[in-house]
Amino acid sequence: MANIVAILGRPNVGKSTFFNRLTKNRQAIEDASSGVTRDRIYGKTYWNGKDFSIIDTGGYVKNSDNIFEKEITKQITVAINQANIIIFMVDVKTGITSLDIDVANILRKKSDKKIFLVVNKVDNNKLIIDANEFYNLGFEKIYSISSINGSGTGDLLDDVVKEFDNIKEEEPDDLPKYAVVGKPNVGKSSLINTLLDEKRNIVTRIPGTTRDSIYTRYNKFGFDFLLIDTAGLRKKSKVYENIEFYSTIRAIKAIENSDVCLLMIDANSEFENQDLNIFHIIRQNRKGVVIIVNKWDLVDKKTNTYKTFEQQIKEKIAPFSDVPVIFTSVLLKQRIFKTLEQANKVYKNRSKRITTSKLNEEILPLINEFPPPGNKGKYIKIKYITQLPTYFPAFAFFCNLPQYIKEPYKRFLENKIREKFDFNGTPIEIYFRKK
Repeated sequence: MANIVAILGRPNVGKSTFFNRLTKNRQAIEDASSGVTRDRIYGKTYWNGKDFSIIDTGGYVKNSDNIFEKEITKQITVAINQANIIIFMVDVKTGITSLDIDVANILRKKSDKKIFLVVNKVDNNKLIIDANEFYNLGFEKIYSISSINGSGTGDLLDDVVKEFDNIKEEEPDDLPKYAVVGKPNVGKSSLINTLLDEKRNIVTRIPGTTRDSIYTRYNKFGFDFLLIDTAGLRKKSKVYENIEFYSTIRAIKAIENSDVCLLMIDANSEFENQDLNIFHIIRQNRKGVVIIVNKWDLVDKKTNTYKTFEQQIKEKIAPFSDVPVIFTSVLLKQRIFKTLEQANKVYKNRSKRITTSKLNEEILPLINEFPPPGNKGKYIKIKYITQLPTYFPAFAFFCNLPQYIKEPYKRFLENKIREKFDFNGTPIEIYFRKK
């Protein structure tokens, strides 16, 4: 199940700063002016043993001086429908505004989700007293925080992750779930319609026709799984319509609820930055992935054209480049069933369990032959390896000095595991632990 937290609030209350603090990077551009366009709205974070996703809804409302209630309602409605938990953020320094009141009224009327009222920019004791004004919005509890220095965020996140245990979300079926994802108009719905041999999904030449994620059971030729058609993921700078905003969140949620993602790209364009962004979302969620290069029939081919194209893709997605790449033409029905075979194989790889004895038998001799480099006169000895009981492939290497093992050696170990055991299309996590 996907745990998704949406940050709501009018422009310039500090949503981007809070988002960046939680995701521990500067994905979102912070600016003193309201309505600043940001590069991304999605991030992963971790607190008290719980992974969850953060969706920053800020920046989608332009010309905030002329916001009407209908536009406010649209943005809040999608957060209510798609997120599990809502953080409603306000600004202590401006006090309660008419827009804050409008948002609060809509949330009280429409939401059955848990809502956390967060008063931001509370940087000193005087402002803690001023924050009490926001009880007038009618919420039982307020959380006073400062996104800049982090004060109060721990108490807020403690209560947020506790709510995940109370969330019950129905899954469409207890079957493998394969999400077809990619930019608009690359042929996702056409692929599903061809596989099902019916016009289940609307297909047009207009990008972004699919607005929601559609679950369809595929039970043919020995396969039995759910296909998920998602709305195309656009760059955020191109998300002008509220409906595109809905589609982006729904597609992200479909990725999180899937087992394997079929990332479809257009053969007429290179593996672009937005394709790479989608790939990173899949990787962050530790989902299996198959890359489908569609419309291959339209490409002028020379010697080794497909090998060159595949190599370019793998260079861009490195270091996780152990990914199957299939060249298809949905229109001509070329190699579309190979995509299902690969998806099924990746699903099995993602569920694969390697016994501890087999791991140590295959990998320890390689480690002894190529041990970790010494550090500051200290020598690292890896004694023991085991696969962890996680929903994705993860391995623990027990050693005497785990803190001295560097990223290049970690990649070396991952490559050796991939050589010995087939984890094609599946992200692997490696952890070093003190013996």
